[in-house]
Amino acid sequence: MDADYLPFHPNPSKPAFVPPAGAVDAHCHVFGPADKFPYAPERKYTPCDAPKEKLFELRDYLGFERNVIVQATCHGRDNRALVDALIAAGGKARGVASVGPDISMDELKAMNEAGVRGVRFNFVKRLVDNTPREVFLSIAEKIATLGWHIVVYFEAQDLEGLIPFLKQLPTTIVVDHMGRPDVTKGVDHPDFQRFVDLMADVDTIWTKVTCPERLTVDGPPYDDVVPFGRKLVETFPDRVIWGTDWPHPNMKSHMPDDGKLVDFIPRIAPSAAEQQALLVDNPMRLYWS
Repeated sequence: MDADYLPFHPNPSKPAFVPPAGAVDAHCHVFGPADKFPYAPERKYTPCDAPKEKLFELRDYLGFERNVIVQATCHGRDNRALVDALIAAGGKARGVASVGPDISMDELKAMNEAGVRGVRFNFVKRLVDNTPREVFLSIAEKIATLGWHIVVYFEAQDLEGLIPFLKQLPTTIVVDHMGRPDVTKGVDHPDFQRFVDLMADVDTIWTKVTCPERLTVDGPPYDDVVPFGRKLVETFPDRVIWGTDWPHPNMKSHMPDDGKLVDFIPRIAPSAAEQQALLVDNPMRLYWS
């Protein structure tokens, strides 16, 4: 583990908010254990182990029924830890893999059988090396035949340059963490409005209203992030999903209490109908239908 890496919260609080039956934590990770699933040589960080057993324990404790496990950059394109967790979950988890252009259809079909339903394209420069757009497009053509979608991770300042590429993708797109807006600029700033306009323009784009702990400037309870999540849930109720982001890789400011993150949900999705769509109907349609 890197000297400055913050381990996940050892004793999260029990959330006051009780998720609806069948709720899905639609963005989380598994790391290692390194002695069984080594971290990628090209990784930009080395985390603490966060194995599947811990994730499933947290799922039950927080009141969720299912997980969507996203391949993290510390494991590179070695999806063995992810696939192992999906198989162990017994139908209660789906996955988002990271693959290269040389991936075969047989390999993709095997991952599909295990529960993978998408691939992740990461454009965050501090986390990954640059990949040519043509490479991503070739992967997208392959996974589209399986009905998979693409999870896209970028930072707000890079969105404008990505829009033409995003419009080329042949599948549903899910944008991580609301496109990582700069919350100090406010919800009406042109930068965030550009993302809202893109979602309005392209009805195959969804977003995860996740990670207030990454976006906040003020810190817990993340009041400064509420307007952004609220705007997206209100405007696109059938294209939003939510997740904890456990075990919160690369957090530098603080390690969030996962129970408090669950209590953030009713602040961005106040009504029972919004909560049902966000936590059950939308992720079930995307990952289990």
